[in-house]
This record gives sequence, C-alpha cells and structure tokens, in this order.
Amino acid sequence: MFESLREGLSSALRSLSGRGKLTEANMREGLGMVESALLEADVSYEAVKAFMKRVSEKACGEEVLKQIDPTQQVVKIVYDELVELMGPVDNDLHLKGSGITTIMMCGLQGSGKTTTTGKLGKRIQVRGRRPMFVAADLQRPAAIKQLETLGEQLNIPVFADYEEKDPVKVCARALEMAKAKNCDVVILDTAGRLHVDEELMAQLVRIDQQCSPDQVYLVVDGMTGQDAVNSAKAFNEALELDGVIMTKLDGDSRAGAAISLKHVTGVPIKFIGTGEQVTSSTSLEDFTPEGMASRILGGGDLQELLRQAQTAFDQNVMEEQEARLKKGIFTFNDFQTMMAQTRRLGSFGKILSFLPGMGNLKQLLGNTDADAEMNKINGIINSMTKEERENPKCISPSRARRIAGGSGVHPQQVLDLIKQFNGMAEMMKMMSGMGAGGRIGAMQELMRRMQQGPAGLANAAGSVAKGNTGKRLTPAEKAKMRKLREKEMKKRKKG
Repeated sequence: MFESLREGLSSALRSLSGRGKLTEANMREGLGMVESALLEADVSYEAVKAFMKRVSEKACGEEVLKQIDPTQQVVKIVYDELVELMGPVDNDLHLKGSGITTIMMCGLQGSGKTTTTGKLGKRIQVRGRRPMFVAADLQRPAAIKQLETLGEQLNIPVFADYEEKDPVKVCARALEMAKAKNCDVVILDTAGRLHVDEELMAQLVRIDQQCSPDQVYLVVDGMTGQDAVNSAKAFNEALELDGVIMTKLDGDSRAGAAISLKHVTGVPIKFIGTGEQVTSSTSLEDFTPEGMASRILGGGDLQELLRQAQTAFDQNVMEEQEARLKKGIFTFNDFQTMMAQTRRLGSFGKILSFLPGMGNLKQLLGNTDADAEMNKINGIINSMTKEERENPKCISPSRARRIAGGSGVHPQQVLDLIKQFNGMAEMMKMMSGMGAGGRIGAMQELMRRMQQGPAGLANAAGSVAKGNTGKRLTPAEKAKMRKLREKEMKKRKKG
C-alpha cells in the first residue's frame, strides 16, 4: 500500500539526513522533494499547498534547525501534519440501542459498493446485531444476484423485488420486512453509475428523503485518485455524507485520494476495504489518520494489526498454543495452526504493511509469491506422518524423499524447511516467556530472517538472543536469552 509515495517521502527525508548541517536553504530543498512526492501520488494541489505551508513554517523554525537531529524533527512534523490533513475520524457506526438503524450505501459503478455492503454486514453481524441487505440497485440484475450470493455466504437475509422498478418503494417495503424478520440494521445497496449524473442523484435524494437513513456512506475506489475526491464532493452536496469507505487500497494505489479527501470535501474516510473476501471481519479496517500516516512513512500500524488479530484469531486455539509453548512444545502441527490463524488476517503482503519498517519489503521480494510459498509448506507438512510432524528430528534423507514425492517438491526443499523450522521453534519457545515489547521485536526479526531462506531462520534465534530486535528487554528476558545463546554455542561446538 502506497509504495510509490512511501519511497518518494523516504528519499526526500534521506536527502536531509545526508547533509552535514541543515540550514533553511537545504531544508527547503528537501521539503521541495516532499512536495513533489505528494503531487506525484495524486494528492490534490490544494491539499498539498496547505500541507506544505504548515510543514515549512514548523520545519524551518530555529527550534528545529538547532536540534541535534533535525531530520527526526522533520519526520515528526510531516507525520503530525498528515494526521491533521486526514483527521479527525469517527469510526463508530452509531447503531441504535433499540429499533432499526438504516445505513445507505452509495457510489459509482465499479467502486466495490456491493462487496463493501457485504463486508459491512459481516462487521455488524460479529457484534451480535441482525443486519438485512436491501437490493436497491435495480439498474443491473447482476447486482441483485451478487447481493443475494453475499447474503447466502454470510447468512444475512436479503430483500429483493425483481418486479418493482422504483427503488424508493423497494427500500420502503424492506424496512417493513425488517421489522417482521426482527432485523435491527438495514443496509441499502443503492444503484451506481459509470459517472455522476442528475438521474442518479435524483434517485438517491428520493431514497434519502423517504427512508431517512441514520448513516449515509459513499464507497470510492482508491485507485481512481482525484476522481474519487471529485465524486465524493458531488455525492456530499446531494446527500450530506456521514463518511467515506475507500476500497482497493491494497492495490497499486498512489494514496492521493486517501490523503486529500477529508481536506477537499470535509468528509472523513471512515473505513478502508482490502481484498475481495467478505467472510473475514478484518477485510474492512477502521481508518485511523495516525495509523495511516505511520504506514505512509514506513512505520507500520501495529495497533491495527493487533486489533484485527483479536477479532480474527480463535482465542481458545491461541491460549492452547501459548500453554504448549510455555512447556517448550512447538511442532509442525503447531506451526500449521499458527499459519492458519495468521491467514485469517489476509495476505502475507497485507500483514507486512502493518509491521514497522516492513512496508517496502514487497519490492525486495521481487516476484516472490509468499502466499504460494505458504501453500507449498502446508503441502510438505501434510505429506508427513504423525510422528514426523511431532518430532522433525526423526526425518532421515530417505523419509525426506518420500515426503517430497508426496508434496511434489525436491527433497532438498523438505530438508530446508526442517532447518527453517528448527530455528523458528527455538524462537517461538523463547518468545513465549517475553513481554509484549520483546515479542514485537522478536517477531520483526523473525519476519526479516524469513526472507533470507533457511540460513536466515536458523540463525534468527541467535540474533534475537543477542538482543538485536530494537526493543528494551526485561532482566528475565535477558537471562532467558543468555541461556539460549549458551545452548546455541554448545551446539556449534559439537557440530
């Protein structure tokens, strides 16, 4: 997400850090590069000018230039102003305590409106509420079919009338049906167009007046850049939007719309949608200016990752794994369980975007398909016997050949996986006794080492044991690491 903008801003900030001494002149030169990076990312000219004016006033002040490390001050200023530009944001759906809450979804054709309706329904459903979808897009029969399919997948009722031609009447009848079905949230999936026109707006205004929705959300395609901002302005003038849901930000988005939409329209981005999977409660994220600014600057968003993990992970399974780790048990079965839980969060690339310093890793990986590699690992593990999964040390070269034949890989790949697993097992056992800070640092180190192949993972435990994670460790954690390092040194001497 936002790779081009992240790289552009990183280059600009690196140019400042490379100077022996910062003056107002070379500071303005570096800020000019920041401005260029924002414009190339399709941030609106109006928003960029307002943003750069505030950044320049703060960055070129004497209190910044006289700092020991003024570049870090500039990063902080850019971060604060990005947060200011995109916020504040209210992520609450404002569902009523009693009665029916009506949510109206609108947007142009192709923005992902119907899929987002499904994601929003799932989000509401996991909160214990009883949503109902309304197929109010009568322009395309395929849109009704799509919504009915989503309703079946999510076990959410769908109100549709293939005979009625007036969407206002469909919505009015749907509200009556919701009472009969004891549904407490009604989501209206209205019609879209390829572009904004008077007929579309008139229809939406009639629905708005007749049904008086409690919340009106516009779904926009994040890949359309300033076109998304322009359409948001038009919809807001007609309907007074309560928020925007931006889709496709996990694609090749240049970030311009996400950064400038609030400034230009006054309407905040409420949620962002990633991927096509509607059954996952994490495919619709809260939009937080702080988290987004951090991700744009390469700092990740651990808070959002942890929030999604709490929602997506099976807590009973995680507690069982925690108990096994504390006993020093970590087998291939545990590894498979861990991968299955992690995949609930989405693609490997999506997870990396949340981790500090990992945002540009996708470029370093080139064409490597991490998710395909995970599937290959699963295939290898599935070809093992119960004994081999529980005790990988018993896997001899002949067994490796048998496992390779069953999973369609080369025997060396099986041996490499075992070597990787051994390094990971040591790390996982060690992390089970760490505090939150130590775990985060260790996980970051693990992710970095995963990209270095078998040798990287095999040495990961040693690296973390030496404290190379950038996190302050407790005395107990340091003692545990010393023991692990001593154990590792004994192994090397024997080898």
